[in-house]
Amino acid sequence: MTDKITFIDLFAGIGGFHLAFHNLGAECVFASEWDKDARKTYEANFAKISPELFKKNTNGETRFAGDITKVDASKIPDFDILTGGFPCQPFSIIGAKAGFEHETQGTLFFDIERILKEKQPKAFVLENVRNLTAHDKGKTFKIIIEHLEKLGYFVHYKIINALDYGVPQKRERIIIVGFKENVPFSFPAPLPIEKRATIKDILETGNIEDKYFVKPEIRDRRHAKMLLKTITEPSRPYITHENVSGSVTPHSYSCALRAGASANYILINNERRPTERELLRIQGFPDWFKVVVSYSGIKKQTGNAIAVPAIESVAREVLKSLRLFKEIKK
Repeated sequence: MTDKITFIDLFAGIGGFHLAFHNLGAECVFASEWDKDARKTYEANFAKISPELFKKNTNGETRFAGDITKVDASKIPDFDILTGGFPCQPFSIIGAKAGFEHETQGTLFFDIERILKEKQPKAFVLENVRNLTAHDKGKTFKIIIEHLEKLGYFVHYKIINALDYGVPQKRERIIIVGFKENVPFSFPAPLPIEKRATIKDILETGNIEDKYFVKPEIRDRRHAKMLLKTITEPSRPYITHENVSGSVTPHSYSCALRAGASANYILINNERRPTERELLRIQGFPDWFKVVVSYSGIKKQTGNAIAVPAIESVAREVLKSLRLFKEIKK
């Protein structure tokens, strides 16, 4: 019998949730990710950390599943915490005649719901884009919370910014936490300003390969647009992104990484693109984390990832609440 807290990693991507909970001593007993390249990165980095996920059973299956919609929830190992940064396609609300339980059918949230219903874990931690709270005038988010509460969970939610928790990236996300028992829980307080990372903290040292530098005409155009707003060049290093209106603003942190952004969406000193390692550092991934896909692949993967220090700060509070309740119950 072990006291180790276990979790499952749904919509796993390249393993931000996995890292966060593993860093705090929890054990991953099941994971799911359908994207082929993300699976490649995940296995390359977690085969030694969580080898049980990748061992084949007598049927040739592992605990690292592909399409979660095809996974029988009853066959998932028992666990304490469900985690997942679930994709949120537009919800198709069937209407009152179909009944409340059908409101999430056809969305990937439904798979979270059915697994929670089947396995009844002690807690869950979900992550999504900030706009989820405003989708369909707030109806989508209201339905999600109602469904989680109907399953018997005490639900907490808050929009947090990764910039406040140790990565140089303004990345606002809605975090939804639930417990089967009404345990005390608070979202983590932001780090003091002096402990927050800046772009300078994540830049690679030494010579940067020429392939990361943009053409002179791109550099000059970007620089000219920036000076329309700032008059003088700010202290280096800085990072800029060009918004949809063409405005370019320098910051000591990155805007939110995006999976589908253009090649030059963010530039360091208006001169070059971040390296693969820098993209990972912007999301709080450690330097031992292996890059096994192309630049465009890691750019997409980091754009889809969660900021590890931010979710680790939340995970720490979740584990604290679960252990506190365990002590009270003794």
